[in-house]
Amino acid sequence: MGAPYDFDTAVDRRGTWCVQWDGVADRFGVDGLLPFTISDMDFATAPEVLAALRARLDHGVFGYTTWQQDDFRSAIAHWYATRYGTGIDTGQLVYGPSVLNQLSQLLQMWTGEGDGVVVHTPVYDGFRKAVTGLGRELRGVPVGDEEALERELARPDAKVLVLCSPHNPTGRVWTAGELARTAALAERYGVAVISDEIHADFVHDDGAGRAHVPWTRVAGEGRWALITSGSKAFNFPALTGSYGFIGDPGDRAEFLRRMETAEGLASPAVLSLTAHIAAYREGAAWLDAVRTYVAGNLELVAERLGAAFPELGWRPPQAGYLAWIDLRPLGVAEDALQRVLVEREKVAIMGGSVYGAPGFVRLNVGCPREKAARGVEALIRAAGSLRTSPCGD
Repeated sequence: MGAPYDFDTAVDRRGTWCVQWDGVADRFGVDGLLPFTISDMDFATAPEVLAALRARLDHGVFGYTTWQQDDFRSAIAHWYATRYGTGIDTGQLVYGPSVLNQLSQLLQMWTGEGDGVVVHTPVYDGFRKAVTGLGRELRGVPVGDEEALERELARPDAKVLVLCSPHNPTGRVWTAGELARTAALAERYGVAVISDEIHADFVHDDGAGRAHVPWTRVAGEGRWALITSGSKAFNFPALTGSYGFIGDPGDRAEFLRRMETAEGLASPAVLSLTAHIAAYREGAAWLDAVRTYVAGNLELVAERLGAAFPELGWRPPQAGYLAWIDLRPLGVAEDALQRVLVEREKVAIMGGSVYGAPGFVRLNVGCPREKAARGVEALIRAAGSLRTSPCGD
């Protein structure tokens, strides 16, 4: 018997300064929509994490804090050993307020203005904003196209590959062989690798034997960093906090110098440290339960889409709680679909253009099953109405 966690009872997030619920009008222009958007979940975090946070709050003193202590480092080592069968060198650890902040710092360290940064497409919009915002050139290669990847890495001004592992938004889990070949290519062409592994804890067990392979297991002699956080899997991004591993000692020292001096971030958020330690030491059962529940939501999406639009042939992703759906076989225009979803169905679902893929949608089903059902049914009605009425009337 699993732990008696309740994922069916909705937690009211309205009025909590929540981006997904309270900030929906910022992106969609209309307030009060039922949202399936930004990638956080509607579930309360693990009870073990909540208990640890309450105990830390009861202490009552919130002074300057250090992440460079054994409780934090050993919890991460324990997680990698028990979840991934991977030993880590805790001396390679670094800390930052977020994964994207770490990415920005590393890009500034390893690239100059105008340099090429390679990503897999479709691409998480946070990567695009970080790369182009720093004046670097974003260069996309389709997921799984190793020939295109080599062509881009071979360009003389290609300096960094930003790898999303598992991939957002597609949910693709890279195999050990694919990662090893990527590492060899990057080393051959002198391209640094930044592997964002924040979705790693949500790989689904579908009987195919897929497993997340941390970059530390395939990294060669080239420059590399693995950046991640427990906040995605355990749903506490508002606490801030992320960590990473940097292979080269000089790069690691420079990263820490930037954080502690240039960025003024010597003291991390103590509640983030507390949450990470509790999650990695005590939260495995909750994570297994929530992942199983979300897999049920994804199966529901597959069943409903299969019944309505069998030509899509949609199957759940290999990882994550984001249903990446290709609607192009239906001939539905994205702008018309978004208009119907917002104006008629009163739901907010991310359009594929956000990730450079018009014709797709990204439906977040990290939520109670009743809400997931409402979302996919709204999508089916909207797409169906446009399929029979191309003008959307």
